Amino acid sequence: MRPLRRLEPVASPSIADGDLVRRAVAGDAWAEDALYRRHARPIAGLVARLLGSKQDAEDVVHDAFVHAFQKLDRLREPDAFRGWLSRIAITQVRRVIRRRRLARSLGLLPLGDDAALEQLASSAVSPEVRAELAVVDGILRRLPTNDRIAWMLRVVEGHRLEEVAELSGCSLATAKRRIAAAQKRMNAVLDVQLDDGRLEDGP
Repeated sequence: MRPLRRLEPVASPSIADGDLVRRAVAGDAWAEDALYRRHARPIAGLVARLLGSKQDAEDVVHDAFVHAFQKLDRLREPDAFRGWLSRIAITQVRRVIRRRRLARSLGLLPLGDDAALEQLASSAVSPEVRAELAVVDGILRRLPTNDRIAWMLRVVEGHRLEEVAELSGCSLATAKRRIAAAQKRMNAVLDVQLDDGRLEDGP
């Protein structure tokens, strides 16, 4: 497989993912490259938001595609390539978050090593919204990894509960429990911030 670093639009969007997958499994290098160019950008966006780091997202996306292409012949539903690839990427995200936390606990990374969510926001975002994003970012970093990912998939990415469960590789009940736990923590911290006046608009 060739290096995976290009993000140009795929040349033939009319070709279904399933057809590209079948051609790639048969050894068609163009089809493999087309799958990458079609899906790399949206997967990179998802990973960057989950991790809070565009730089780390590039490595995760690369690793996710390498893994996917190595296991492509095991994909039972070729037309479901995007969802399958997303699950692989989310598994990689989970590993990165856990490695970061382990490294921090050993003093190998500074506490502020992660890029803050507000750094991923549009330049048009107001200072007030950036302040809120900074608070949310701080809460997310302290959440259990699975709760953090489930909450992000539901609230930030807008996936349905069934999709969150599928992408997270867990039952619907577990996905609901993780989201609820994360939201409870989020509400508790935000309520304290509001009581202290730290999220209120200026005069």
